[in-house]
This record gives sequence, structure tokens and C-alpha cells, in this order.
Amino acid sequence: MNEENEVQDETQEEQRADVIGPDEGDGLELDRLSELVKELEEVRQHVLYAQAETQNVRRRLEQEKQNAASYAAAGFARDMLSVKDNLDRALSAVSDDMRHDDRMGALITGIEATSRELDSALQRNGITRIESMGVPLDPHRHQAMVEIPSDQEPGTIVQEMQSGYMIKDRLLRPALVGVAKKP
Repeated sequence: MNEENEVQDETQEEQRADVIGPDEGDGLELDRLSELVKELEEVRQHVLYAQAETQNVRRRLEQEKQNAASYAAAGFARDMLSVKDNLDRALSAVSDDMRHDDRMGALITGIEATSRELDSALQRNGITRIESMGVPLDPHRHQAMVEIPSDQEPGTIVQEMQSGYMIKDRLLRPALVGVAKKP
């Protein structure tokens, strides 16, 4: 009797496996396949994000490298501007009599040549003078030191005390200026 029950149980299990097995197996395989597809998409997204981040880091480092090369001389340029200011002061202090004096004429010509050469060197390195006279005050380029009664439009620069300079697109030194005000 036990043998008959065992044979009967095996037959019933085989019949159940035939009825249920193939469909359940396909369902499990489809679930597993869709799970793998979903996981693959997630991995692809992570790879894309990682590539984008790598590209952004590369661009940022390249920009920083370019800025470092462009603006590395800013400190030295500021120091040279004080030399330029002193040369300009020396030239503005020269009277007409001294310019026509034979002994002083050569000295003045040398100072003028030095000033021109310094201007040229500054321009070759992307350092340009900020034009100030007669233009409206720009707080990003000018520093107002005094208000001067004038017939010109209030806020217009009427006096330049010290020239301002830009290095490429950045302010190196603001121009120190006097601004017009109503009398």
C-alpha cells in the first residue's frame, strides 16, 4: 500500500509539474530578465553620470590652468604700475624750459622712451589702461575720491588722480578719480 501511495504521489506531482511548471518557470525567467534589464539601465545611468562628471572636472581644471597662466603676473604687474606712475609724475613735472635745455633734453627723452617701452610691455601682457576722463563713473573700474563742482553731468569723471588698469578682463587697479557734482 505504501508503494501504491508513493507511485500515486509521484504521478500527481508530475502532472502538477506539467500543468504548473512551464508557465511558472517562464514567469520566473521573465521576472529575472526584467530585473536584469532594469539593473543594466541603472548601471548605464551611473556610467553616464560618471562620464559627465569626469568631463566637467576636466573642463574646470583646464579653465583654472588657463586662468592661472593668464593672471599669474598680476602681482608683478601691480608693482610695475607704481614704476609707471613715477615715470609719468617725473614727465609731468618737467617744464618747457627743461625740455629745451641741451643737457636735460637727453635725460627727458630717455625717461619718455622708458615710459613708452613700459607701456608696450604692459600691453603685450594684456594690461590696458582704463579710460576715465569724461565718462560716467563705473564703480567696477573707478574709485571716486572727491566730488568736484562742475557744469558737466553729475557722476561724470572730471579729474583722474591715478590711472586704472585691467589685466585681460579683470580689474588690476581701479582709477582714482574726481566726479562732477552740481555747483
